[in-house]
Amino acid sequence: MQHEHLKTIEQRLLWLSHWMIHHANHVRPKVDGIKVGGHQASSASLVSIMTALYFSALRPEDRVAVKPHASPVFHAIQYLMGNLSRDKMENFRGYHGVQSYPSRTKDVDDVDFSTGSVGLGAAFTSFASIVQDYVGSKEWGRDLKTGRMVALVGDAELDEGNVYECLQEGWKQGLRNTWWIIDYNRQSLDGIVHEGLFRRIEDIFNAFGWDVARLKYGVLQRAAFDEPGGSRLREWIDNCPNQLYSALTFMGGAVWRKQLMDDLGDQGDVTALIDRRSDEELATLMENLGGNCVSTMADAFAAIDHDRPTCFLAYTIKGWGTPIAGHKDNHGGLMTKSQMAAWQAHMGVPEGQEWERLAAVADPARLQEFLDAVPFFQKGRRRYEDRALAVPGIEAEIGGEISSQMAFGKILDQLSKGDSELASRIVTMSPDVTGTTNLGPWVNRRKLFARQARPDIFIDRKIPSTARWEFTPRGQHIELGIAEMNLFLLLGAAGLSHSLFEKRLLPIGTVYDPFVARGLDALNYSCYQDARFMIVGTPSGVTLAPEGGAHQSIGSPLIGMSQDGLASFEPAFADELAVIMSWALDYMQRNGGTDPDERTWLRDETGGSIYLRLSTNPIEQPAKRLDDDFRQGAVDGAYWLRKPGPNCEVVIAYQGVIAPEAIKAAGIIGESRRDVGVLAVTSADRLHAGWTAAQRARARGVRQARCHVENLMMDIPSHCKITTVIDGHPATLSWLGSVTGHQTVPLGVEHFGQTGTIADLYRHFGIDAAGIVEKVAVLTAGRPLKVALA
Repeated sequence: MQHEHLKTIEQRLLWLSHWMIHHANHVRPKVDGIKVGGHQASSASLVSIMTALYFSALRPEDRVAVKPHASPVFHAIQYLMGNLSRDKMENFRGYHGVQSYPSRTKDVDDVDFSTGSVGLGAAFTSFASIVQDYVGSKEWGRDLKTGRMVALVGDAELDEGNVYECLQEGWKQGLRNTWWIIDYNRQSLDGIVHEGLFRRIEDIFNAFGWDVARLKYGVLQRAAFDEPGGSRLREWIDNCPNQLYSALTFMGGAVWRKQLMDDLGDQGDVTALIDRRSDEELATLMENLGGNCVSTMADAFAAIDHDRPTCFLAYTIKGWGTPIAGHKDNHGGLMTKSQMAAWQAHMGVPEGQEWERLAAVADPARLQEFLDAVPFFQKGRRRYEDRALAVPGIEAEIGGEISSQMAFGKILDQLSKGDSELASRIVTMSPDVTGTTNLGPWVNRRKLFARQARPDIFIDRKIPSTARWEFTPRGQHIELGIAEMNLFLLLGAAGLSHSLFEKRLLPIGTVYDPFVARGLDALNYSCYQDARFMIVGTPSGVTLAPEGGAHQSIGSPLIGMSQDGLASFEPAFADELAVIMSWALDYMQRNGGTDPDERTWLRDETGGSIYLRLSTNPIEQPAKRLDDDFRQGAVDGAYWLRKPGPNCEVVIAYQGVIAPEAIKAAGIIGESRRDVGVLAVTSADRLHAGWTAAQRARARGVRQARCHVENLMMDIPSHCKITTVIDGHPATLSWLGSVTGHQTVPLGVEHFGQTGTIADLYRHFGIDAAGIVEKVAVLTAGRPLKVALA
């Protein structure tokens, strides 16, 4: 009885998903004449799989990453269940309609994981499973009900390199409770995939400790194989090239018959097997692959009674059940109006009832009764929340010389010594750079996470080491291999723990700053899901002088400015970092309204993730600062380290570790110029975001709108010149002169560096004190400057 209902649901989803796409492309009025798209064929190949999954296998605690191109099927499921309104469906891929690809933040229905950039959604499920195990191992997470993390994966997605990085990391971490269901339709965007790929897929998953279930034949095919001559038919199917199978599928039953008779005819039993079926029945038989058979898929899912990671290799036909099935161009293809009309008649959907949820259903009341009892939907929307945790006081060690990276390590160590609830929810992670990014003290106190305790042999053998690496379920650090994509995906999964598992985590990851770019796709993906985490890029810039251009970052400040959902900071001093981290640990937990704060014009109530760009260069620290202007300015993005006077001719604005050079230059210039100002920028990102938001507000008629950077610079005389300097791309600060209309010369790094001392490279790029002074001399029309540099 259940399989009968599943078959009915499958046909409803096939129709609704395809009608939604057709409506968007051929019925809804076009404004710009551009094809809307929607991937009908890629949706069709997953209809049977998703029917079996959502209406038979899943429970409320399970989570699913839907293949991007199967988005229409997902939304059809929600619509069928009454969780999505018709107007959203009618506006598919339109403004405020259902999204092109499932989105946690843009769709209104219950999307577990956003997908879109291929390969990332699949990998994300593995890291979500690791986070689930992490939460469940803690005293405060013992009541967590374990679910399966499920990925629906297109076979072409397996070309993505991050998939294999993820598989290896999962093997290291003892991955479990993870299913990947591969839609093995053997077609990609540009054509047919290579023959025999399934063997490689099986070998790879087996190598990483996964169980593999190959689902090649549907119920009809398996029954035919039991008939006389069936073994010869099976042998023919197994040996048929992918491209030929696709072509025959597109051409239909009569062509199937001719091909099979040419290859297998006059063999008695085989001929009889073929002759017993009409052309339509023969085509149905040959297209009844495992992944297109809802009964086969439901039984396969039900057979799993363990928590080992499992890969279901489900053979499917792209475009299954539609007139465009099998055609090699069907990836982005759409049914024509005439094809849709004929198919509508074939599907039994009366004209005018295209949007009816249960149109063409023989017994709607009985089906509705079944739908009302589907386990996965019994708890309703599964988007959870957890309370915000109080942030304990964070103080910086003042005095002497210290780098911002070392200050970060000390702040974390300070938190690790306490017993605050917030400290217990911090989880750190790093791609094999734990010690070199100053996480060592935190890890020594809070230990490394593993589901089963593992001793540190060096400790047991009493071998001296600064790293006391004890693995325990109580541990609060997850050590990763050298794969930045994995880092950002794990940060993202941990940063959604409050929503997925109702248990808040505060994930903090460290990475060498130049390698932020290696994981940029995953960083963007995690931010798009509104995950909450802190990423620390360190060491950064040409200040990492002996390492050469390969390890010196240039463009990362611009990444911080341009990445949505990520507030970027680059503090110079330890006290700035302490203030910023205290604010950041609260900001990561916010989930308020989106109205901007009229003091800064930033949407701080929404919260978000944090990026800290830090350095290994120790610099002299200022005396203790307690004033509110400093503390608030450090968070808002800038404060006056040396406020300009009424006769100011020169302002030096700097960000980050270059501070001593800017301060020294200001002292030299002050011997010849009056009232020199020094602007300490801690976040070009927040300054720029506030400035553009205030401009938008004024354009809407809010004439009094003034952002933080405008308030800082409004009293600078109009003739004043601004020099900006950063150990990074000069465009980071070059816009500052536009705020109130001052001539500006931006200094920074635009080319790969080389090895040398810090002084060598600062001088090479003109960002040392002498270089700053020289540029100011040019700016001030050649008026003489007294230059006395040590």
